[in-house]
Amino acid sequence: MKLKVTAQTSQHKEVVTAVGWSFSNDLVTCSDDKTIWRWSMSHEPIGQLIAIDAYVTSLDWFPALPGKSDRKEQEIFVVSCTDGTFKLVHKAGRIEKSVEAHTGAVISLRWSHDGTSLATCGEDGVVKTWNRNGMLRATIVSLDQPIYAIAWSPDGEQILFAAGKDMIIKPYQPSTKQTQWKGHDAAVTSVDWNVVSNLIVSGGEDCKYKIWDSFGRQLYASAPFDFAVTSVAWCPSGAYLAVGSFNLLRLCDRTGWSISRETPDSGSIYDISWTSDGTQLAAAGGNGSVCFGQLVERELAWSHFEVRLTESAKLAVYDVLTDGVDEIDFRDRVIEFSMGFGYLVVATAAQCLVYSVNNWNTPHIFDLKESVSMIKLAPRHFATVDKLTGVQVYSFEGRLLSHLKFVGLRPEFVSDRTLAISNDAAAFVDRSAPKTVHLLDCTSGKPVCADFVHSLDVEEVLLSQLGHAYERKLCVIDRNRDLYLSTVSDHPDPVKLATMVDSARWNDENDMLLAIADGKLLVWLYPQSAFTDRDLLQRTRSESDASELGKLPRCTAFLGTRASVRRSDGAVMTISVSPYPAKLSAFCAAGEWEAALRLCRYVKDQQLWACLAAMAVAGQDYNAAEVAYAAIEEVDKLKYMLYIKELPSKESRTAAVLNFQRKPDEAIQVLVQSGLIYRAIKLNVRLHQWEAALEMAVKYGTHIDSVLHYRGEFLKIAKRAETLPLFLQYAGKVEVDEAAIKQKIEADKEAERRRPGAVPYQ
Repeated sequence: MKLKVTAQTSQHKEVVTAVGWSFSNDLVTCSDDKTIWRWSMSHEPIGQLIAIDAYVTSLDWFPALPGKSDRKEQEIFVVSCTDGTFKLVHKAGRIEKSVEAHTGAVISLRWSHDGTSLATCGEDGVVKTWNRNGMLRATIVSLDQPIYAIAWSPDGEQILFAAGKDMIIKPYQPSTKQTQWKGHDAAVTSVDWNVVSNLIVSGGEDCKYKIWDSFGRQLYASAPFDFAVTSVAWCPSGAYLAVGSFNLLRLCDRTGWSISRETPDSGSIYDISWTSDGTQLAAAGGNGSVCFGQLVERELAWSHFEVRLTESAKLAVYDVLTDGVDEIDFRDRVIEFSMGFGYLVVATAAQCLVYSVNNWNTPHIFDLKESVSMIKLAPRHFATVDKLTGVQVYSFEGRLLSHLKFVGLRPEFVSDRTLAISNDAAAFVDRSAPKTVHLLDCTSGKPVCADFVHSLDVEEVLLSQLGHAYERKLCVIDRNRDLYLSTVSDHPDPVKLATMVDSARWNDENDMLLAIADGKLLVWLYPQSAFTDRDLLQRTRSESDASELGKLPRCTAFLGTRASVRRSDGAVMTISVSPYPAKLSAFCAAGEWEAALRLCRYVKDQQLWACLAAMAVAGQDYNAAEVAYAAIEEVDKLKYMLYIKELPSKESRTAAVLNFQRKPDEAIQVLVQSGLIYRAIKLNVRLHQWEAALEMAVKYGTHIDSVLHYRGEFLKIAKRAETLPLFLQYAGKVEVDEAAIKQKIEADKEAERRRPGAVPYQ
């Protein structure tokens, strides 16, 4: 990827101090020649908008609000001036209002992301907030030095500003403590806070740009430039950022590494503004030029295909197996594209086109109401995200399946890390309540199950892609960078898998899970073992050294036996995993247990045997499970498999497996619904749920004496006296005859063997 930069120098005669793209992609530029010009998306000047009687220092358009594309406020932009005023200007060129705001110049201003407030700062060291009509709301802070830059937090509850070398996050509520830290070794000149990633970027006169999290912790610091960094700006999606200096415009990844370095003849870049779709930017040059940057040569890879954006409206698809190249032209500029599961989905400014990798000539096409900011693929469908319509799910034939929404959903906050999609479910992190993950049905938009509520704020969600809906698994990475695995159900039982996790990803072709944690590469070959036999979870995990991946690596793809990991310096490394677990999983899914056993005997690997044991229990093939547990020397579980095989009915075997999987309540429910009351009572006894056992016996009027007998034997061994009131109540009322109890139990077992459909396990 690179930034294709062109410069226009014929319109402004003095320094260009501010630029800003509107939501409808009109560009406005301000200069020290006291003129404001309007430009088209094609980088051509439309005309002078207005001549103003002051020098402009900053500009910001009223923000686009979700679902409201025709608001009159969106035709308004605000400029700050050196005479201490800010002016609300209509895009037609008339000044709606001029407000006396500060003593001395107003240096910077920003609208809050919901458009309810405007923040200004100036030479007088004061930060103020105003309503959308220009009425003063509050004075946030007053310092004895100028404040050069300002930005709002994504939720609009905090304001970030730069004073000298320091950066300060001031909560809007006066009673809350502020966060302050030294940002640079010289004055901080520019800051920006991204609404999607919640990351902060700053530039300073120490010739560096730095990236911070929302708590002021440094994530990246660049090497010094030759000159001061004069402007920084996040792309709306949070995936990239632009940095401006003297005759320098640099495009960088969100982790900080430089993607492209351009050297336009522009002088110092005083301001940078991105289009709402994130495909272009404009920069204000110190020599009077307006620089336009177009993102080109964006690339992605899937399987043996590579896709590259060669021009703004042209894609090239490379097949590395056949050395073939297919070029696809579009009538509009390409905004976003994604590839996976045998399809290429391309979103242009007006349309969405869905291509099969087997046919590049006849795509499925449908119109879009708004520019798409993100595309997420699943094996059967895909989701698009935009500010106007939110999150929508389409089939690969272009048919709208559902509109995903919940109370409090703000589409502009949705990112690749806070949204996951699978064949049957979509998972959202609720930004208003970050501990909550909403799980919605992809075809109906209704909740799949109860919300998953974590103990800490969730930063990333992932959904497994393969298997049936009842096998769907959810992974979350929380604020402490701990990785948890849970089922998508009303009664989740989350299991902690790893700590200090940098990145995690599900495999697109099988059920393996990869994570990079604490300098190690971890691969769970069969994560379902956490809910089948939790003791096998660690035995089905492979571990290798990942120190060569460096700091903060991110897994970008995990397909088949290959994973792609991007290091913090931008290099992409390919990592291979064993092919045998995927093959074993395919055998087990097809019920080919003999082939699975032959594979394990051939490979002679303990991890593979452990995977087979868990898969066999999940697939209810107890012969394979018996062999696998014997191979890994789990004698107690081997004996339990033998016990299960001896049970006479399918229902009792199912209940025994559920109990083995630590689901005793479900096991008891299966037995009761099947009429196997004695086995349900006996399971409660084995679990030492004495009162539940006696209550069930009383409810169904059977085996009360059996429960009292088992309780008496337990107390005799434990050398304790009876203390439970329910047992004291029945102790003198029911006669306990051991011989009669054994006879009754044998009669129940014989009746079970004679049940219709009761077939011994083969």
